[in-house]
Amino acid sequence: MCGIAGIVNFKNFEDKEPTLHRMAGYLRHRGPDAAGFYSQGPVGLAHTRLSIIDLTSGNQPIHNEDQSIWVIFNGEIFNYPELKCKLQSRGHQFYTQTDTEILVHMYEEYNTKMFSYLNGQFALALWDIKTQTLLLGRDRMGIRPLFYFHAHNRLVFASEIKAIFADQTIPRKLDTQNLSDLFTCWSTMAHGTSFQNIFQLEPGHYALFSKQGMSLNQYWELPFGKTSFRKESVDELAYELNHLIMDAARIRLRADVSVGAYLSGGLDSTYTSALVKNNFNNKLCSFSVGFTNKNFDESPYQNRAVEHLGTNHKTINCSHDDIGNVFPKVIWHTETPILRTAPAPLLILSNLVKKNNFKVVLTGEGADEIFAGYNIFKADKVRRFWAKFPDSRLRPRLLEKLYPYVFSQKNSKSIKFLEEFFKKGLEDINSPVYSHIQRWESNSHLKIFFSENLKQQSQGIEDFVKRYCTTLPDDYMDWDPLSRAQYCEIKIFLSNYLLSSQGDRMSMANSIEGRYPFLDHRVVEFAASLPPMFRMNGITEKYILKHSARGMVLDELIERPKQPYRAPMTQAFLGNTTHEYVHDLLSETAIKNAGYFDHKKTNRLVKKCQKQGGTLLSERENMALIGILSTQLLDFQFINNFPAA
Repeated sequence: MCGIAGIVNFKNFEDKEPTLHRMAGYLRHRGPDAAGFYSQGPVGLAHTRLSIIDLTSGNQPIHNEDQSIWVIFNGEIFNYPELKCKLQSRGHQFYTQTDTEILVHMYEEYNTKMFSYLNGQFALALWDIKTQTLLLGRDRMGIRPLFYFHAHNRLVFASEIKAIFADQTIPRKLDTQNLSDLFTCWSTMAHGTSFQNIFQLEPGHYALFSKQGMSLNQYWELPFGKTSFRKESVDELAYELNHLIMDAARIRLRADVSVGAYLSGGLDSTYTSALVKNNFNNKLCSFSVGFTNKNFDESPYQNRAVEHLGTNHKTINCSHDDIGNVFPKVIWHTETPILRTAPAPLLILSNLVKKNNFKVVLTGEGADEIFAGYNIFKADKVRRFWAKFPDSRLRPRLLEKLYPYVFSQKNSKSIKFLEEFFKKGLEDINSPVYSHIQRWESNSHLKIFFSENLKQQSQGIEDFVKRYCTTLPDDYMDWDPLSRAQYCEIKIFLSNYLLSSQGDRMSMANSIEGRYPFLDHRVVEFAASLPPMFRMNGITEKYILKHSARGMVLDELIERPKQPYRAPMTQAFLGNTTHEYVHDLLSETAIKNAGYFDHKKTNRLVKKCQKQGGTLLSERENMALIGILSTQLLDFQFINNFPAA
């Protein structure tokens, strides 16, 4: 894992060296082991290295035999030994043992078609001297980030936005429409970011930049809609899936440093840990985070998994104050507002990994998205069943299975609210976003805290949906409803939030590389090709994955009630302790000066939170306060007080 950055200017000569060194300075946390630079004609490249493969001779940039092609690379190509053998058989010569070097030779052989051969998680920049062309590329699932600014035949790119802002000529301003989107669906959409004129290369895309301009191209798409009927039994499919995930884990152990694993106590991370522990690494070291607040703590499940697997386990407990203390650092690394505090404990966890001298961990992210593990998929199915008989009194009772903690309390007010919430728009089953529209509409109520100016610049939910629908594949409405719901969740939530704010940015802040066996494209393509009943059977989530895990994971962990990963929210900021930065940024003066939020409504929310010690707020109020605070932090850190590198 590393940080990459660069400048290509076809219009004017510029001395790139000072800016490139500043850019590398902002990426030092991604690559503390070495730094490298290349400058020739219109291009300048910078790289900071976290050495994992070929520790002695793998410094970048790396070139081909005649030095006509140069590459900087962030990530891993897991099938590089196999690709290297093929390239050597074709006469290519190598001067390092790193996976990075295969990229220049793959480009020589296949040009932009090279991406279809790569199994990895990556962002790369490749400069072709002969054609004077820059190639940017990003992995299929968007695990590794790549951002750019393009104006006047000049391109500036980097692994993180802060490195782009090292170029002091680039304006820093929040994008109000993307901010509005974030308060609707938790993230920006498509290629947008929280900053005006700063874009991200989308997952499964590459870009070409030359004197003729810039072109964006898609080389891979989520393969839903290509579902084929499978004659195999569930046992046969489970065996096939187990083989795929085992191989995905095997190649993700390729490293010249020790590889650990995150172990949350859920099915996904326990399954991958079991595969590694039982087949490849009998001394596996695992890591987990617990909470002093027992409402969020999963330690009992983690302990059962550790006891069963026998890993060398390290854990850390996270308190409300811990979250409050690290939150400014969280936003510095997310580079976007967030509506939950979930990234904060993961930042603390990656620091634990670093302190134990590990650089790489396997994690279970992605399984919920590709094997339909979330309640949003179940709710979609229940509502479609209910919509056939909207007046039924029995069908909405299926919601009990999704939200047993509400119904078990026999709180008639909560039960009535839940049923009324899910009945809204019940019969609009032909909506392309039927599965998600309720969540988006509910989240969009957070905009009542927007200032009048921001409200005027923001689109409503109808415009948001229309804009999103223009990005859908042509045959999208021919897919089964579950595949449509999964596509929606993956395209909006997985890459732009889960793999970014909770994944890459929290681990790389402490120079830790996360690897994701479930997001191996072969596993994703296998899952997408299954008939829906094998992903969700009735309302049993991850049906085929549970079958595949039996015998390796304790039944009690497979069958445990789904507990989404969450962290304490407003209690971390306005509970027993109020952090000074929280007081400053949520003050009437600060809210007015920033101009994003209504200071009167914000003040009422803060006072209510203080009065109740950060507890008993509604979910919406919790999200509103976190969203306001994180936006204020982003404005403070990036717009008004951006440091000189």
